[in-house]
Amino acid sequence: MKALKIVLVVILTLVVVQLALTGINIWQKGGPYKGQTMEQILGVDPAKATDKDIGKLDKAAIFQLFYAAPAPKFEDVKGEYNAKTLPVGILAMSADYFTHNFFGPGRWVGKAFAIAEKDKGWGYNMFSTKGKDGSEVIARTRKMNTYLGKSLIDGKESFHLDYSPYNSGAVHSMHDELRRINDHIMIGMGYMGLGGGSINPAPFLVIGPSAPWVGPDKE
Repeated sequence: MKALKIVLVVILTLVVVQLALTGINIWQKGGPYKGQTMEQILGVDPAKATDKDIGKLDKAAIFQLFYAAPAPKFEDVKGEYNAKTLPVGILAMSADYFTHNFFGPGRWVGKAFAIAEKDKGWGYNMFSTKGKDGSEVIARTRKMNTYLGKSLIDGKESFHLDYSPYNSGAVHSMHDELRRINDHIMIGMGYMGLGGGSINPAPFLVIGPSAPWVGPDKE
């Protein structure tokens, strides 16, 4: 009985700590859109901005950048892109660990998109893994459907990535939203039910120019 009480206390403590960290992570977003332009937030012309420019921003500024950015044109998002996380906020380490160790079969390195209809499409994610000889192999999996629609984050238009049709478990509730910074960079916000949903998204970048579409691995 004593051992059970200890276990319950430990579980309750972990839950309280996780809730506290999640609350801080949400607070670090910095509130709603303040009305600044992308250039004001970045400190450089957004047309010339690089992933390094965005990587210099703190979490609140990254969210302001997402709010300020427009959705990309649907027809412009196609092919395979590199991608990277933006490790900001108190839960950045845990979000990165999930992304690179549990989201797919290896380290997450990119996303790919194809157009199926005028405003609907689908795609997959790319992961760096090792082949039998130790060389790098890119796994293409974790498919999603894509569409343009109202954001669950701020109500503006976003390019949406819906994972629910193809994935089970925690990834079933995963959802990404993309906005355009320039011809080669899109800023994304990813969220899932387990982490609090759209109120607590994790930022990332999708980086071009894109390479030709290859297609997902056979599953």
